[in-house]
Amino acid sequence: MTDFQSWARHTQQRMEHTLDNLLPASYIAPTRLHEAMRYAVLGGGKRVRALLAHAAGELCGAAPEKVDIAAAAVELIHAYSLVHDDMPCMDDDDLRRGKPSCHKQYDDATALLVGDALQTLAFQSLATPGLCTDPGRQLEMVSLLAIASGSRGMAGGQAIDLDSVGKALEQSELEYMHIHKTGALIRAAALLGAHCANDLDQERLHAIDHYAQAIGLAFQVVDDILDAEADSETLGKTAGKDAQSDKPTYVTILGIDHAKQLAKELLDGALAQLAPFGEAAHRLEQVAHFITQRSF
Repeated sequence: MTDFQSWARHTQQRMEHTLDNLLPASYIAPTRLHEAMRYAVLGGGKRVRALLAHAAGELCGAAPEKVDIAAAAVELIHAYSLVHDDMPCMDDDDLRRGKPSCHKQYDDATALLVGDALQTLAFQSLATPGLCTDPGRQLEMVSLLAIASGSRGMAGGQAIDLDSVGKALEQSELEYMHIHKTGALIRAAALLGAHCANDLDQERLHAIDHYAQAIGLAFQVVDDILDAEADSETLGKTAGKDAQSDKPTYVTILGIDHAKQLAKELLDGALAQLAPFGEAAHRLEQVAHFITQRSF
């Protein structure tokens, strides 16, 4: 079996190629909008959600070229969310993936339209004819991504986040927020990868679902730790932004040491879901370790 670093690099490269083909060329009108869309999506990011989709697809026997499309849809939603999150009316951040945020490179109005256009392109991609042999399941996939992106998922979590600035939250309240804001799209990535398989095994789907819920929370815990410990160059975005904005985080609630322990517990819980599948779930195990050990 290919080592994780080689597999991840190969998966990231094929995702870059897929996204490059899906995005309108910058010479097509409206050229400025298309140029900005490509700026926001291409040439950056670890593609964690794409790695999850491909690892889950591998466990379920899905064809990689089908997973490419599902993973790209998730990556487009994620990119749109970052563009909007960085705007002055949201988190007001000037740096993303080591370069100026979309609204700083272009302008606020263009950034707003970039997010809108990336969101619609995601659903256009997921509606590609033949993505699934069962049209009913493909509709289910569209619904899954819509719920994960909307008021009951990522957008709703962001609304809770904005409303929580300056407030002291309990750990359960913080978890509820991040199950929606961060976890919903991570869960969707894994499930969409699995849904690309011709024969969907319910036992594996159930395990992937629970695995993704745990690893989605772990992702946010690690993000909070990195925001407190890493510098801007390492993060590719402004370090210490949460503290400056007086946002509740796992670090402010639990402290660094307990936050790291929580990340380990969530990792253990995710891995336990994969145990019945042995070597077949190796890639999902590797992605889980990658997510939780990004710098510590």
